[in-house]
Amino acid sequence: MGSDKGCMLLISGPSGCGKSTICERLRQDPRVIFSVSATTREPRPGEQDGCEYEFLSKEVFRARIEAGAFIEHAEVYGNMYGTLREPMRAAIDQGLVYLVEIDVQGALQLKALDEPGIYVFVAPPDFETLRQRLTNRGTEAPEALERRLRKAEDEYRERVKYDHVVINDDLDVAVAEVRRIAGLADGEASPSQASDSGNSHG
Repeated sequence: MGSDKGCMLLISGPSGCGKSTICERLRQDPRVIFSVSATTREPRPGEQDGCEYEFLSKEVFRARIEAGAFIEHAEVYGNMYGTLREPMRAAIDQGLVYLVEIDVQGALQLKALDEPGIYVFVAPPDFETLRQRLTNRGTEAPEALERRLRKAEDEYRERVKYDHVVINDDLDVAVAEVRRIAGLADGEASPSQASDSGNSHG
């Protein structure tokens, strides 16, 4: 990519849309750096600092907020989570794609603040497919599943605010579409040119 600057690629969508799987596939590209969020929660068994998360004390986390170190941050169930600005800048300066898997609320907050990036909403082909995917997980009681589906419907309505909407009906096709959007397809423009194009999809 030469001296071309990279870009921040933000991927979000409702639970069960397949965004995590798409991100896993994108991470296999050496031109992609995956965002490691910072958090104040305790590490779970098998988690390593700097891999899944950067684990911080609440005091350090608050100090970083005051210093403007986060692109965005939020408190969830008593724990704080945030996306650090410096790794993003470093990746972009190296001409790489900084991949952020982020919830819909967080992505729209950043977009409202005019944070530069390519905002991609991953959508299911239809809600019956989404319901089936979530049901097949078998991890939630019916009431919790219905709550998650209602939230998914609310999030789906927000898709019009994104730069691009990718329908995940076929994983390989969806991954190829996101790669094209980010300028990662062979022979495609650099990420900075992809970011500047501003073409919406679907």
